[in-house]
Amino acid sequence: RETVSMAEVILKTERLTKKYGRLVAVDRLNLEIAEGEVFGLLGPNGAGKTTTILMLLGLTEPSSGKATIYGRDCTRDPIGVKRIVGYLPDNVAFYNDMTGRENMRFIGEMNGIYGKAAEERIDMLLHRVSLQDVADKKVRTYSRGMRQRLGIADVLMKDPKVVILDEPTLGIDPEGVHELLSLIKELSEKDRRTVLISSHQLYQVQQICSRVGIFVSGRLVACGNIDSLREATRAKDIVEIEYLARPDNAELEQMLSAIPGVDEVKRERGLYVVRAKQDVRDALVAATAEKGYSLRHLRRLGGDLDDIYRRYFERGGAQ
Repeated sequence: RETVSMAEVILKTERLTKKYGRLVAVDRLNLEIAEGEVFGLLGPNGAGKTTTILMLLGLTEPSSGKATIYGRDCTRDPIGVKRIVGYLPDNVAFYNDMTGRENMRFIGEMNGIYGKAAEERIDMLLHRVSLQDVADKKVRTYSRGMRQRLGIADVLMKDPKVVILDEPTLGIDPEGVHELLSLIKELSEKDRRTVLISSHQLYQVQQICSRVGIFVSGRLVACGNIDSLREATRAKDIVEIEYLARPDNAELEQMLSAIPGVDEVKRERGLYVVRAKQDVRDALVAATAEKGYSLRHLRRLGGDLDDIYRRYFERGGAQ
């Protein structure tokens, strides 16, 4: 595992484990997150991400191990944890027949914030999440992106030190995703809050996270920044290139295999993956044109989080 400076660590798990009968949902999780980080917990549905979050919030008890946030034990002191942690679930619930402002006022009252102080904070937060123009409309008229931004405003009512977001961009249109990611990044950079994001939207998470942890079948199989994970998964002396041309026929695969330096050609997700000892993209382009094919796709693998995740997922599944 990758560690961060002990002076910075505010969220820590030590061999955190959750079992449901014979099913191990989270398997001996060791994790350290620093103050002010945006940390992405990545994995498919069923990988153990939400179970981990529930243990951090004190909403489910671990089978073994422990978790602490700012020194508070998440199992023994769940009330203390909830005072400093804000949580936005993947499907946030509001009173649909109340306005956005009324929902926030209700949340404020639940956290002991009343009167003028509450109204000033509500106004400030509604502006911050760009909902001031619809603040007095009923929440049932809000889009999912608007509801998520209102959810973040609700979370910020109690001014938490840590914000945990479970699949925050799920089901939101591209413009709404951009707005939400900018807001999440601001929570870290402007407010110095610590943000933990659970997601399987890899490209989106890549844009804002300082580090990511990759979850496979309840285990954290990798943890670090994108550059370090990329270097760790890069196969030594092997270049992989995605390729597609038309017409896609048997002669095309034979052409790819015959290019000097190519060691292997295989099919993955409707594309060819060409493995070679060096970068053969120029040779691929030349051969494609010479044989009269129409090039449709050409990309060297290993550069983004999707490629990194695919490699770790393959490794994790094989263990």
